[in-house]
Amino acid sequence: MVDSSVKKRTSSLSIRGIWLLLGVTILIYLFFKVLRPHNFGSLSNIFSYFQQALLPTVAACGFYFIIVMGLFDFSIGSNIVLSAIIGVLLSRHFGYWGLIIGAVFVGTVIGLINGFLYVRLRIPSIIVTIGLMIIYECIGALIASGNVLTLGENVNAFGVAPWNIILAFIAFFLTHLFLKHTKIGTYTNAIGSNEAVAKNMGININRYKIIAFVLCGFFAGVMSILTISYGNAITSSTNMASMARNFTPIMGCFFGLAFKKNINPVISMLIGEFIIAMILNGLISLGVPTTIQNVVTGCTLLGIVLLTTRVKKGTVVK
Repeated sequence: MVDSSVKKRTSSLSIRGIWLLLGVTILIYLFFKVLRPHNFGSLSNIFSYFQQALLPTVAACGFYFIIVMGLFDFSIGSNIVLSAIIGVLLSRHFGYWGLIIGAVFVGTVIGLINGFLYVRLRIPSIIVTIGLMIIYECIGALIASGNVLTLGENVNAFGVAPWNIILAFIAFFLTHLFLKHTKIGTYTNAIGSNEAVAKNMGININRYKIIAFVLCGFFAGVMSILTISYGNAITSSTNMASMARNFTPIMGCFFGLAFKKNINPVISMLIGEFIIAMILNGLISLGVPTTIQNVVTGCTLLGIVLLTTRVKKGTVVK
């Protein structure tokens, strides 16, 4: 009877969480649709918003593994740029294999370096990853030599449907698999809930922190494939410019955290990124200046963080 009541309560919370997210999505859609009926919200527009949401959701999937433990990674943007640069260069010689393996391998290695140095240096992850972000930007700038690297038309299938959707949903499936059916998901959540208790249970804390960073880097590498395929060109970033690429995946990840007790994090992250894509496109349709768009984006991020911290209190960024 107790198990049955718990299951019913969990199911009820899940349904309420889904309806809340869907309700917010519909309200935002109607708001912009009423203001700009001819420039916003057509079926083709909605499909475009969905495809735009796929890219940051993939990176958010990787970021989720570290942020659920109270860690942070400011090098995601530089990882995406450097992985895309290497992927483009290798695709010129090895086609799709060079693009996929090159980007994913570089992204994963960067994640491994981040995790290893964080564990070894024993300083906050924000400080470690900001320093590494600058290094990765410099490496990308040296490799690109100031040139704009263009992806060949023979290897850009991941920029349009259905291949971008297929690749993204493979990433979503892997995230779900790791979170729900492996020790990685169980232990990362345990560490995030109470690291001291998790350590007393015999969990190797440092090992799973490194694994979380590796997964974060892996999914950043996958996003770099979608990014370069969608835009067909990439250039190096310097002076911490790559940090701008961090915030949209971070916002989607906070959606996952805010609703993780009610909804599968992958679903809530995807819906969250879709909401963000709608807001940005809605503001563009209204002719809102870029400065105001950034203000709205910042306010949205603050609102999501507030919602997240209300759901999970006492989280400490390490």
